[in-house]
Amino acid sequence: MRLRAILWGSALAAGLILLPARPVSAQAKAIQIKGSDTMVNLGQAWAEAFSKIHKGVNMAVTGGGSGTGLTALINGTCDIAESSRSIEPKELEKAKAKGIAPKEYLVAMDGIAVVVHPKNPVKNLTADQLRGIFLGEITNWKAVGGANKTIVLLSREFNSGTHIFFKEHILRRGVVKGPEEFSPAALMMPSSQAIADEVAGNENAVGYYGMGYISPKQKVIAVAKDAKSPYIEPTLPNVKSKAYPISRPLFLYTNGEPKGVIKDFIDFAFSPAGQELVKKIDFVPVK
Repeated sequence: MRLRAILWGSALAAGLILLPARPVSAQAKAIQIKGSDTMVNLGQAWAEAFSKIHKGVNMAVTGGGSGTGLTALINGTCDIAESSRSIEPKELEKAKAKGIAPKEYLVAMDGIAVVVHPKNPVKNLTADQLRGIFLGEITNWKAVGGANKTIVLLSREFNSGTHIFFKEHILRRGVVKGPEEFSPAALMMPSSQAIADEVAGNENAVGYYGMGYISPKQKVIAVAKDAKSPYIEPTLPNVKSKAYPISRPLFLYTNGEPKGVIKDFIDFAFSPAGQELVKKIDFVPVK
């Protein structure tokens, strides 16, 4: 959001975004973090602040999706995985087979924002209307109070934790193993920023991303659990109270109990300074 360009530029200038040729050990003066695109800006903000305290520790922070981060942790090619969803049973089985013991840390809360172009007259949608739109059952904005124009669907790609959470909680109404899938007409976008950019330039588009990506270039839709419930926006107080219907936890994962600089980094994420950065990136602190 507002800190993204600043954080990325300052991270490059400080030499934080380094890509070591192989994973680092817990005792090494380097940390490789990979995973959730939703969390990548938060990870970069933590890395920049952490490196100012721990001189000489090289940081590598990259996105790619929650599944990518957890796979890297299981394969031993990163030290910390960022994930916008809980690790799945099949991933735990793969980890166990490779001698990896993922340890989970709940570090922040997030609301998945549903966004449209600022010129789109639609302001409110129920969860069932969202479900119909992304299943492809509602294909024209006129059906939900908008203009007589075809809806352009944007979704994160399959490896995204945001994609999985939205599918399970909106399309499948909380039934994890339900049969519902996104409409074949949905365009699978490679990142949250890609969705933000497309919505900003397409008056008929609708997409979703973590609330840290909200900007004036998109209009946030207020969401109601059902037709009898109030329409709620994804603000910090609404996510913290879980009043917003599409709220979720954000996690860090390590291989077993962290040691050395890895432990120092996890401790920093939970510190007052680390949790203050959670707020600055527009997520909800857990402490």
